[in-house]
Amino acid sequence: MFLVGLTGGIASGKSTVASIFHDEFNVPIIDADKIARKVVVPGRLGWKRVRKIFGNEILNQDQTINRDKLGDIIFNDSSKRCQLNKALHFLILLEIIKEIFYYLFKGCKFVILDIPLLFETKFGLNLLSYKLVVHCESEEEQLRRLRLRNPNLSEENAKNRIQTQMDTKTKLKMADYCIDNSKDLEYTRQQIKNIFNILNHSKKLLMCTNEGIV
Repeated sequence: MFLVGLTGGIASGKSTVASIFHDEFNVPIIDADKIARKVVVPGRLGWKRVRKIFGNEILNQDQTINRDKLGDIIFNDSSKRCQLNKALHFLILLEIIKEIFYYLFKGCKFVILDIPLLFETKFGLNLLSYKLVVHCESEEEQLRRLRLRNPNLSEENAKNRIQTQMDTKTKLKMADYCIDNSKDLEYTRQQIKNIFNILNHSKKLLMCTNEGIV
């Protein structure tokens, strides 16, 4: 088994691409965002760490973390964003490794790690055989999609969220394969099909040694 990283700028269509890989090509997806939500369930260590850093002000009445309030803080304060990443990084990585071994023992040929900040955090880069980057035609289109998805965001806040991430041109240079999500869904699907065929015929392997996963 080998690992494939999937990333892309906010509102570029990465979730759509991941869904097509999973639903149409039966590729297992390990979603870092879902795992990040899992590790901050009330009472868990991640939740305790977030509460310690940000206080009760970012909690809902049911004690779950209010992601909108947390987002407003971390996208406008880089030091707080670094604190959050440092507090949760290892917990998320541990859950990802558990899922990797689950799919390894199931005999899967490859697994996609859906990690929004793959290049920014270098999260598991040394484990990846291939890196896929999803992009749309421009930052203006990205901004339009983001505000359509999150209508409560002001234009300034939406721009801040985009600018906290590595620029798309740099990501594309670091990718093994790029997926242009600027046009219709069928155009995106055809690119995914071509990449799936390449990955499905790859001879790469994820190997386990006494020093860990390499």
